Amino acid sequence: MYLDHFNLTDLPFRLSPDPAFLYLSQIHARAKAYMESTIWFADGFVVITGEIGSGKTTLIETFLKEIEEDVVVVQINQTQISPVEFLQAVLVQLGFNPFKMRKAELLATINEFLIEQYSKGRKVLLIVDEAQNLSQKVLEELRLLSGVETTKHKVLHIILAGQPEMADKLDAPDLAQLMQRVRLRFHLTALSEPDTTEYVRHRLRVAGAGDREIFEPETFPVIFRYTGGTPRLVNTLCDTALLVAFAKNRQTVSTAELNEAINELQWVEFAARTSTHLRPALEDTSPQLQLPVGRLVLSIKGRVVAERDLAQGRCVIGRTSDNDVQIDSTYISRHHAQVVTTSDGSLIEDLNSTNGIFVRGKRVRRHRFADGDIVRIGMHEITYHKIDHLATSTGALDEEDAESDEDEGVEDEDAEETEEERDR
Repeated sequence: MYLDHFNLTDLPFRLSPDPAFLYLSQIHARAKAYMESTIWFADGFVVITGEIGSGKTTLIETFLKEIEEDVVVVQINQTQISPVEFLQAVLVQLGFNPFKMRKAELLATINEFLIEQYSKGRKVLLIVDEAQNLSQKVLEELRLLSGVETTKHKVLHIILAGQPEMADKLDAPDLAQLMQRVRLRFHLTALSEPDTTEYVRHRLRVAGAGDREIFEPETFPVIFRYTGGTPRLVNTLCDTALLVAFAKNRQTVSTAELNEAINELQWVEFAARTSTHLRPALEDTSPQLQLPVGRLVLSIKGRVVAERDLAQGRCVIGRTSDNDVQIDSTYISRHHAQVVTTSDGSLIEDLNSTNGIFVRGKRVRRHRFADGDIVRIGMHEITYHKIDHLATSTGALDEEDAESDEDEGVEDEDAEETEEERDR
């Protein structure tokens, strides 16, 4: 990588949420204060919305890192689940084994736990990320849980975080009773142009750059023009630009290197993308819209569950729905790995995941693909094929993913526990 070249101690533009790199713009500081208010208020129920890549998850991780010890935290990240699965997920986080309980018993157990914690002077906080995926039935269960109370206080504090469509879902007439319980709502917007400049400098300082200006001043208006101030897009563009400068043996990034990075990503200006209703996230560089040069085949136990064509740009693999390839498994980190494709081929790089990526049984940080290479990621395998070896028809990513871990079997309980600890 380019760390030694730029004399950095850490990767400044990693896509995974890292509280150490949080840049608190005025808008992010306000959202964080609203999250903190859930603990202060006796009826704390906050809804935070924001576009993909706007920094919601990083804010949550920072908030959790600073939370007091007398707060019991339940964090739900898998949200495409049934009401019973939701209640089970809550109880699992609380240390119960709820999988043989009926729904009435699940509710009673949660209620008893909440009252018990209140009597001991502890607060219970439920955080649901990717909440836009919650069904109306699950939201109704959430409403019922939010109503558990003593004579003076609610005993469950709630933060819902999700993409903008969550706001429309919550405003539906059928959920009016739920919304009456919400104390605060806040929408996390993108960074302004000055904040985008300071965001880049801040992350470089945290990564060890100090006061050195690695990005030349004239690059910042271009960065904002092509990212719209969306933090994840800024990370993607700046990381690519650093790779370009490293390849050219340059100590700083000028507009020339930045423009090369934009060409590699095949981006158009952010305003043009949003005006044509394209989502302002990594999907804008979707290889399906470009000339493919290779293909990833995702399988588990010999069964193909997804395929993805690759063109020049990035393909991010992880557990949450904001990835280009989603693998819904507890063995997979939020943003587990990325595949970077250039005209010279593709390489896969670990994004500081918990369980890593493996080639021929050996854990690796990065690996340049040759035709037919197999990379193990969690319980899945990714096989790489050059496009020359494909049939003429190109397949888009099949949205079908692996079955639940109950159907697949558990390979390594310690690995699963490690991932759960990491998410908390």
